[in-house]
Amino acid sequence: MNMRKSILIITCLLCMIAAQAQLKHSKQTAYPSYKGLVMAGYQGWFRAEGDGTGARRYAYGNEERSGIDMWPDVSEYEKTYATPWKLKNGENARFFSSHDKSTVDLHFSWMQQYNLDGVFMQRFFNNAKNRDAISSAILRNAFEAASKYGRAIAVMYDLSGLKASGEDCSALIEDWKYLVDELKVTDQTGKKTYLHHRGRPLVTIWGVGFPDRPYNIRNIGLERFIDFLKNDPVYGGCSVMLGVPTAWRELNADCINDPYLHELIRCCDIVLPWTVQRYSPLLHNDMDRLRDNTIADIQWCRKNNVDYVPCVYPGFSWHNLSRYEFPDDVKPVGSIPRQGGRFYWQQIATVLNAGAEMLYVAMFDEVNEATAIFKVTDNPPVSTVTSFIGNDGKPSDHYLWLTGEAARMLRHQKPLTLTMPQRN
Repeated sequence: MNMRKSILIITCLLCMIAAQAQLKHSKQTAYPSYKGLVMAGYQGWFRAEGDGTGARRYAYGNEERSGIDMWPDVSEYEKTYATPWKLKNGENARFFSSHDKSTVDLHFSWMQQYNLDGVFMQRFFNNAKNRDAISSAILRNAFEAASKYGRAIAVMYDLSGLKASGEDCSALIEDWKYLVDELKVTDQTGKKTYLHHRGRPLVTIWGVGFPDRPYNIRNIGLERFIDFLKNDPVYGGCSVMLGVPTAWRELNADCINDPYLHELIRCCDIVLPWTVQRYSPLLHNDMDRLRDNTIADIQWCRKNNVDYVPCVYPGFSWHNLSRYEFPDDVKPVGSIPRQGGRFYWQQIATVLNAGAEMLYVAMFDEVNEATAIFKVTDNPPVSTVTSFIGNDGKPSDHYLWLTGEAARMLRHQKPLTLTMPQRN
């Protein structure tokens, strides 16, 4: 009997070893855990006329229709493109293209320079389903730059675009195979910097539990996708982070009232609540609400063996695009003001004091909703019909610098300050 048990144990161990040996992910990484890191979201979706992508629409648009609310500082870009916009001095305002390898390289060099640990690359459902060549090229450039500059990088699947019927997460299963096989995302050439957590490559699924989505989370194959990422003998062995609404724990307000969401979260390794527009410096004692929610969220996660990462953001403005997307509900310019970085820092200090062990910043490059932390200009184009927010008189790299300070304080390399740090 003992001999049979021994044989059974040895057989099981051999099977486990064999399964592990079949996994296509490198075990090597400079980033074995999300804990202690500050990561940002990276859209990489900007095109410009003349950039070779063949795009017909550009986020910057023109005076009749623009999809951005702030303007990047393009003084350091190797390639920029003329736009219909004019600066105060009468010159054409210029924009970058995410498709240019030099653009991505510059962005990752900033991450290294300012101590931002890395980014989650947004992979939208339709890009994944259609195997979009342009977004895949940008992703390839990003992984190369991450290796070059030693920055953490990971894939974040965004379910935006998923329809109510006729499609599901099986498309993402096939895309993950493609990313692993063809783009070698978990086995980069050069320095291995794919972000791991709990000893496994981390993959994020974002957009789960929001009531304004056309899809039902019960019938789009989420459990199967999560199980695939965790347990597939070739492409699995991953940790999973789930991007959910702010009120995920109580299943109300901005979240669907379906306890199935909690079942999904318990299957994952990290939960990421989306808090953009959910907190504002214009509301009295809103940081107290953020503190209380963060503490309660962390307590729930500890009871359920799930790690927790809070989301922080600099501010919000969605005026220009809302004029066309929601003409009956046009958003004001700078509806959630940045206050020169004070609002951003209030969130950072609040969640770190509440016990956060890692941070997610929304976003690195999103000028569409004016949440970007990369270099932006305080002298945007001028117009009589379209408004852009400035940078409150701060240097263009102000939010990159603040983010680096947050990383140092998160890692206890310097004391946490409740007030926004000042540069020497």
